Amino acid sequence: MNADEYPELTFRSTKLSHRGGDRYDVVGDLTIRGVTRPVTLDVEAGGVATDPFGQTKVLFSASTMLERASWGMNWNQALEAGGVLVSKSLDIEIEVQAVLQN
Repeated sequence: MNADEYPELTFRSTKLSHRGGDRYDVVGDLTIRGVTRPVTLDVEAGGVATDPFGQTKVLFSASTMLERASWGMNWNQALEAGGVLVSKSLDIEIEVQAVLQN
């Protein structure tokens, strides 16, 4: 993937939609290897909690599936037993804790 040339990826949200209950769709632009494509994150709010230090935190889980080729990630290796080493798609799972700042 050439991490020296592309050391980071970025996501910038453009829209938030409530799906019901604790579920949301977060639409945004994901940039990988200098290529930007729209993606939708399936987000679930995990609730609010106070940790042992008195900090208020909100928890979120998010996921999406990407097609590697859409970002120019085409490398692969054929396996002797058949098939290829790397899947055409990848699943992204994100776990976030946000701390309330006063």
